[in-house]
Amino acid sequence: MKLKNLPNMITALRIIGTLCLIACENYTMEFYVVFTLCGLSDVVDGFLARVTHSVSTLGAKLDSIADLLFYSVMGVKLLPDMIRILPLWLWMAAAAVILIRVLCYIITGIRFKCFASMHTYMNKLTGFTVFVMPYTIISGYFVVHCIVLSIISAISTLEELVMTLMMKDTYEPKRSIFLMSKKKIAA
Repeated sequence: MKLKNLPNMITALRIIGTLCLIACENYTMEFYVVFTLCGLSDVVDGFLARVTHSVSTLGAKLDSIADLLFYSVMGVKLLPDMIRILPLWLWMAAAAVILIRVLCYIITGIRFKCFASMHTYMNKLTGFTVFVMPYTIISGYFVVHCIVLSIISAISTLEELVMTLMMKDTYEPKRSIFLMSKKKIAA
């Protein structure tokens, strides 16, 4: 096995782990072990790709697919509890953020003829905050956690929208709107 293939293999394991989560009963030890391993793999694959100089377009797309699958499965699994616990206004805030996020994907698709999801610092913070949800749903702090998540994800999504409108290509990694080079910004 080549070391340069390891990040993509770890991402593929996250996809398999995500599919295993479908069979796990929520909030059990089995659920939390598989869930945590999936989350750790998301951190490790990107780190290894950078360290081994094996960052690739394929790896980035595979990572985006794994993330989308993971959060979709978790959304479906946690949705019944979330519906029961969260107030309507918080659902409306989440819907607004999702609509703006979809708009970013549509704009990218139209402008660059591809699907691209940015791996900005704010998106990573949003992902971490979403990742922590199953740990807080069984605590008394779930609603507060979701309010904080809504704020972080709104900032992240608005940043991505601005960056999507400003960028000239989808290939250069974009970590923050404040780190985009002037030559990469569309005139």
